[in-house]
Amino acid sequence: MSCLFCRIAAGEIPATVVARSDGAIAFRDLSPQAPIHVLVIPTEHITSAAHLAPGNRSPVFGEVMALAAQVAADLGLAESGYRLVVNTGKDGGQSVDHLHVHVLGGRQMTWPPG
Repeated sequence: MSCLFCRIAAGEIPATVVARSDGAIAFRDLSPQAPIHVLVIPTEHITSAAHLAPGNRSPVFGEVMALAAQVAADLGLAESGYRLVVNTGKDGGQSVDHLHVHVLGGRQMTWPPG
């Protein structure tokens, strides 16, 4: 297995896990861009949001988003607010070819993001 996030999900590479569900895992980003920066990934390999087929009713993305919202609430971000980011493809800023959601909070977010 060569996918970094698949290896984290499988427990082959250590990560600071903050939450889990049946099909997703949330862990702290090693290069945080905000005081709170957590990545939420599906445990099954999906390359990006572009690989979620329009006709596919897979619950994977819903489970990832639900865990992201839970993590934000558990980390005290629900009242002040937070940002969820899904980068897709090279031009979208995706650096690891495994679907993931960034949970960013703990400071005021600016717009446009970059």
